[in-house]
Amino acid sequence: MLGLRQRDHRPRPRRQSNGNHMSQPTIQTPRLRLRPWEAEDLPFFAEMNADPHVMEYLPSVLTPAESDAIVSRIVEHFDRHGFGLWAVKVVGMAPFIGFTGLSVPSFQAHFTPCVEIGWRLARDHWGKGYATEAAKAAIIFGFREMKLDQIVSFTVKNNFRSRRVMERLGMTCRPEDDFEHPSLAVGHRLRPHVLYRLSRTDAEPSTVVVAPTQAF
Repeated sequence: MLGLRQRDHRPRPRRQSNGNHMSQPTIQTPRLRLRPWEAEDLPFFAEMNADPHVMEYLPSVLTPAESDAIVSRIVEHFDRHGFGLWAVKVVGMAPFIGFTGLSVPSFQAHFTPCVEIGWRLARDHWGKGYATEAAKAAIIFGFREMKLDQIVSFTVKNNFRSRRVMERLGMTCRPEDDFEHPSLAVGHRLRPHVLYRLSRTDAEPSTVVVAPTQAF
């Protein structure tokens, strides 16, 4: 289903480089593993996307079919770009808590084309620093492995929870970068957005150091 693997708990070798990109590499942090998506993740992801608290700053909650379609697009994005939105596991505690990673927005705005850092975690796992920890790891991968010059993030203006994560990542925003999200209708309550940026040159030195095995 959706090109996903069944979960296999046996040790697996790291995926090897394919040209300039790595095909869905696994990234390890002190508490988390950013890993390829598996078929068993789908019902947990659907439950998360049906939670109105998780989806508060998105246009609507999702049906299971809509949730599964997102995963299909994520897998295709990895195949196309060599990076994407990883499934996130809390090592030794929770096999799936949501996603974090890098993506190329499909809409046009004054800052596109670009690469965005984003995250969506189940509500039970909020307030534990997981979003920041996983996003830092994805940023490292983006700057060092993908040679990106800049990574952006954006959200609804009053989504202060996500904005605090962006600021903890060292990202900054400017009023002149505020924009109206073109995928939402004029006058929609979620249309006004803020944009945060982080350049490779502005990143902290520790943010751009990646071990050869992507274990950090």
